[in-house]
Amino acid sequence: MNLFELTVKYKELADRDDLDPEMIKDTLDSIEDTFNSKVDNIATWIERNQMNVDWLTKKIQELRELQTSLKNKNKQLNQYLTEAIDNAGYKEVKTDNHFLKPRNYRPSVIVSDESVVPDSYKNVEQVTKIDKKLLYEDLKNGKDIDGVELKPSRKVVIK
Repeated sequence: MNLFELTVKYKELADRDDLDPEMIKDTLDSIEDTFNSKVDNIATWIERNQMNVDWLTKKIQELRELQTSLKNKNKQLNQYLTEAIDNAGYKEVKTDNHFLKPRNYRPSVIVSDESVVPDSYKNVEQVTKIDKKLLYEDLKNGKDIDGVELKPSRKVVIK
């Protein structure tokens, strides 16, 4: 197999979304290539995936910010519209495209200073969290703890 054919094989593998981890391993094992070339192609694949992850993370953040902005803008516009209809003395307004009718909803509770609210209105919630740092130290020092184990973790650093 020549270099071009190998490159195409790696590219085809990277472009497939239907492969489970075992299938990927079997397919990589079946590619007849030098060890260095194989690991180099896999490292390139990882780098490309990471670039996509980074781009998607940034895009998700931008979309969340846009979503929040639009929700806030709609809230402000709705408040303006409600005040305008109320100030004009209308119970409802019909336009060519909309039927607008302000209505009363349940009032919102606004807590301006939690420290002065009587304790009878406060709920205490208890949250149980596992101290993984302490577990790690005890397991590392040979302590046997039911339901917990240390799992070796190894990765390749790509530079």
